[in-house]
Amino acid sequence: MYFCPHQIEEMILSFYKYQGTGNDFVLVDNRHDIFPKNNTKLIRKLCDRKFGIGADGLILLENDETYDFKMIYYNADGNESTMCGNGGRCMVAFANFLGVIQQETTFIAIDGTHYASIEADVVNLQMQDVTTIENHDEHVFLDTGSPHHVTFKEEISQFDIKKEGAAIRYGAPYFEEGTNVNFVKKLSETEFRVRTYERGVEDETLSCGTGVTAVALAMHHLQETSANTVTLQVEGGSLEVSFEKEATSYKNIFLKGKATQVFKGEISC
Repeated sequence: MYFCPHQIEEMILSFYKYQGTGNDFVLVDNRHDIFPKNNTKLIRKLCDRKFGIGADGLILLENDETYDFKMIYYNADGNESTMCGNGGRCMVAFANFLGVIQQETTFIAIDGTHYASIEADVVNLQMQDVTTIENHDEHVFLDTGSPHHVTFKEEISQFDIKKEGAAIRYGAPYFEEGTNVNFVKKLSETEFRVRTYERGVEDETLSCGTGVTAVALAMHHLQETSANTVTLQVEGGSLEVSFEKEATSYKNIFLKGKATQVFKGEISC
């Protein structure tokens, strides 16, 4: 059951909770178009960790005439947002659980089409090609489906990421539109530690899929690694990003890691 069929104030929503390296989401099967997508207040409530289910975002799985399914992603602030890599991986696992797909899929999201494969609980998601990386004095900027500011941070374990991340997210040249902010420490030729401040969540998340993708490409661009497969250690575990460099562009970019169903339930809203 999704919503009560009668026009009463209280509605009952069936949902699933998924997480990918600690980046957690409320997932809803919206193939029958029952979710009130313009209700930002409801989405905020569902994502609230004290008064709702608790999540970094909410994702709807919908029918599509051309692709296996459509993914619609909302930040925890209730607003529809740009692509979410870990959310995309969780959506693939969810679609597999529902029987919408088997081991492979092509689906549509806000930034275009994505191919993915799943084996057990490991999802390998193809990200969009990246043709531009902006070099700045102390950071690089690129868009991997969502905008990302990438900068080095040697003392990565001990600093106020919410304060420093927010200052960059709202500062010039980003201002209100904002950006996600990634702090990076190099551990080896093929391994980097990453902490991410996410816009829309307005805090650190345990993992950010488009963020670690941006970091992997940025580190290769800056010649911090010559490898085409990079491991990113995040607060919620580890992810793998592989890619191919072609002239000044990056193609065949894949984000790989576990995506796990935590629980399912119903909530009055």
